[in-house]
Amino acid sequence: MRDLFYQVLLKYGCSATRAQQCAEIFTNNSVDGVYTHGVNRFARFVEYIRQGYIDIHAIPSLQHGFGGIQQWDGKLGIGPLNALHATDTAMQLAQQHGIGCVALSNTNHWMRGGTYGWQAAKAGFVFIGWTNTTALMPAWGATDAKLGNNPLVMGLPYGKEAIVLDMAMSQYSFGALELAALKNESLSVYGGYDEAGNLSTDPKAILASKRPLPVGYWKGAGLALLLDILAAVLSGGLAVHAITKQKNELALSQVFVAIDISKLGNHHAIGKTVAAIIDDYHQSSNPVSYPGERVLQTRKKNLEQGIPVVEKVWEDINRLL
Repeated sequence: MRDLFYQVLLKYGCSATRAQQCAEIFTNNSVDGVYTHGVNRFARFVEYIRQGYIDIHAIPSLQHGFGGIQQWDGKLGIGPLNALHATDTAMQLAQQHGIGCVALSNTNHWMRGGTYGWQAAKAGFVFIGWTNTTALMPAWGATDAKLGNNPLVMGLPYGKEAIVLDMAMSQYSFGALELAALKNESLSVYGGYDEAGNLSTDPKAILASKRPLPVGYWKGAGLALLLDILAAVLSGGLAVHAITKQKNELALSQVFVAIDISKLGNHHAIGKTVAAIIDDYHQSSNPVSYPGERVLQTRKKNLEQGIPVVEKVWEDINRLL
């Protein structure tokens, strides 16, 4: 998979280094079971390159900085590579100041937000990050889409791995809805409304109505709004309503916060504290998993048995060569 992605990206003009980085990200997302922002998303990513929506040569530019906060312009470059750079920069700032915040404007889709949570957490940092999107979701009580599903990522080190929460503000991400529709599967819980206004577990009906449920109903809608406002304010970039006026989902605003926990007074006890919390959590009345735990299980399985791929998706990618 990685080699195929690499060859396709070379064909469409990426440098060898950038093609390798992107191929690794899309492949790792697929290995971890996030197919919606891995193999299933790759052909659309290449189409955005072909259409000129993504500048494959663009490098982020520092616009303003003060102390531990910096504002960068993503120059409409490759979203995942811009996000890697922003996460690295936030960690560097955190090493200097204890906490670092990089706000990124004018960037493209970062694909799987959890990528950057894992990146920072595995390096020993607490991570909080989010992005805005085009308007995909109605506010609570409304029927027209005014909110992005604005994914939020939080992560921290845990043993040799990490605890990483990666969640959209809709009950199901649009990638998850599209995958379920592609596989003709029903959702396990209500994911939105059909065109008649009835709650539905049919992903095709929800995609058609464009009325996904916000997670936590009015609470998720409120959180989505605040994430958008903060992304636009901190980065100086576009908000959801302005992004939505464009032909495609471009020029997003994102925030990357890293905290160097080695600077904390209790840093020697942090590992034991987290382990005790997870141990108690695992003693729930029924089997439960912490955010990221199933990713580790899927990663192990896919590395041993191979990555499951929808045949049509794989055929479409091969036709890009």
